[in-house]
Amino acid sequence: MRYAPSKPPSAEALFDLPCACQNLRRATRIVTRMYDQELKKADLEITQFGLLAALAAAGEVNQKRLSQGFVMDSTTLTRTLERMQERGWISVTQGTDKRERLFSLTAAGKRKMAKAKPHWELAESRLRNELGENGWNHMKDALSLVTKGAIAAQRFLQP
Repeated sequence: MRYAPSKPPSAEALFDLPCACQNLRRATRIVTRMYDQELKKADLEITQFGLLAALAAAGEVNQKRLSQGFVMDSTTLTRTLERMQERGWISVTQGTDKRERLFSLTAAGKRKMAKAKPHWELAESRLRNELGENGWNHMKDALSLVTKGAIAAQRFLQP
């Protein structure tokens, strides 16, 4: 059973969190919830929409590339891709290496994306309107900077 609060918290209800990780996780949870609420109308989740969009842009991609591009755990990605394949949204073919699997968007996947896109656009425009154009651009720049910084910092944690 998924947690679904009755209404979003007010800005005043938020704790002041000193940790970058907790602040990012909190922001991610509320933004994900907002997108998922809109995409639910198309029977899709934001993770699935992102994968469909990546496949639409890239054509055929192997799982390693998807995992790296989304910085997503391979096990979680496998489960999501299997569900999407079962629904007929993506197809899987064998790559040059027998272990490699190549994923691509099917006609049903393209239709699903087309159905979901207006809902995604609504969620996107709501957040963009709340942030304003300047805030939107700062948010994108800051997230890019945080992502690159975390990737660089993570190298020091590798054994």
